[in-house]
Amino acid sequence: MKIAVNRNLCCGHARCYATAPTLFHLDDDGYIDTAGFDVQLGDEALARKGARACPERAIRVVDEPGDPPKENLR
Repeated sequence: MKIAVNRNLCCGHARCYATAPTLFHLDDDGYIDTAGFDVQLGDEALARKGARACPERAIRVVDEPGDPPKENLR
């Protein structure tokens, strides 16, 4: 599982960090500082929770390459 981040959508609410500070790191201005990362086994539920916490939906969960991100389907 992977996390993909659209940094242009991040408004610095830091809800991802508040939910999962070990996974979602912020820069000095309070914005998410990565374009994405691989989620370690055992951290999947926490990563999903952090992605769902983003009010701008800047964070997507990608289960497998080519799969649509489930959190952003409307």
